[in-house]
Amino acid sequence: MSNNRVTGRLLTAAAVAALAAGTLSACGSSAGSSSDGGKEASSMYTWISNENDRAQWQAFVDAAKKKDPAFNLTLEGPSFNDYWTKVKTRLSSSGAPCIITTQAARAQELKDLTVPLDDMVKSNNVDVSMYNKAMIDGLTVDGSLRGIPYDAEPVVLYYNKDLLSAAGVKEPTLNYTTAQFTSDLKALTKGGVTGLAVPPGFGAGPGLPLAFANGNEPVKDGKLDLTNQGLVQDQQFAFDLAAKEKVATAPQASDGSDVPEQQFMSGKAAMIIDGPWMYDTLTTKTQGKVGIAVIPSTSGQGIGMIQGSAFAIAASCKDKETAFKNIMKITTPEVVGAVGAARGTVPSVESAIKDWAGNKPAADVAVVEALLKSGRPLVTTPTWNQVETNFTQYSGDGFRGTKSAQDILSTIANSAK
Repeated sequence: MSNNRVTGRLLTAAAVAALAAGTLSACGSSAGSSSDGGKEASSMYTWISNENDRAQWQAFVDAAKKKDPAFNLTLEGPSFNDYWTKVKTRLSSSGAPCIITTQAARAQELKDLTVPLDDMVKSNNVDVSMYNKAMIDGLTVDGSLRGIPYDAEPVVLYYNKDLLSAAGVKEPTLNYTTAQFTSDLKALTKGGVTGLAVPPGFGAGPGLPLAFANGNEPVKDGKLDLTNQGLVQDQQFAFDLAAKEKVATAPQASDGSDVPEQQFMSGKAAMIIDGPWMYDTLTTKTQGKVGIAVIPSTSGQGIGMIQGSAFAIAASCKDKETAFKNIMKITTPEVVGAVGAARGTVPSVESAIKDWAGNKPAADVAVVEALLKSGRPLVTTPTWNQVETNFTQYSGDGFRGTKSAQDILSTIANSAK
């Protein structure tokens, strides 16, 4: 999952304007069936916000080519932020690509655009059990599978080892309580450094990952459940880190995910909650050595919040069987492992985790493996985009202490039914 491709992650307005131009056609001519719809079956509509996205999709193609040299995909698509609205228009036009990208957190939102894959899985003897269970659960809509996942990304806590050492704070690992987390953040907040960098979004955290760690989720039985007591309390805890404990700075609604990430990398914040897709960037570009830990929870034994993406087949596709076969070529253990090694995405197949792990510190790998094992998917509703937009608008009030989590989440729940 590239660094701009998580539900709730925001590009700045300037970045969107710079990156959202046009479509990309790549990878040469199409391979696949020569029957009607064969060209579209070897075409994919996806998010292409920047060169990083382009390189990631090319990594899938290149890895698949090692087994099938004739394989190719034609790619096109807008920026990530534009994708979720433009995909609906593109799929209603002539010559629309058969393969599209989706997320476990967006599967509900795109369910009318995608087809159930269960029959094709069965007829092609695909062993779905090899894929991360949380991702398969998240991609199952109305009892049917809507995508084949290529990654499974548990949100983690990054920390600056040098800043922790200077403050006399012990490095957190596989067991981390919210009480200790708060104590550590207080000790780290000094000399122009804040304990935690926070974005304004909901899915990007810190409130929602902290809620997941305690077993509190925003959706129940397919419906928004934003005002359940556990979720409200955990979001209030996150707000209070800035409003009361003063160990974080309240974000602006216009802040993109790059703002808190830059705070962390520059050494102005000692910790940040983010995804494994940022691992290479945060560990190589931060002023100081970086480690990762589980998301804190009341008990210390937290549940991972799994985010990830998948390849799906458009309902408008004429040659669904060829499209499915193409999807399977880019979701084998070998391919997702190769992409994980090259691009840093945590593979959706357990046997390929070793490829992602590579030369990473054993302690960091253990954190991701533990969160994958305990993890639950971030499942949302068709109105999730509105939830994210509204939360980003109002969250600054929560982090500044002018509105409570109960007030903000109730307002959003009433407007995003």
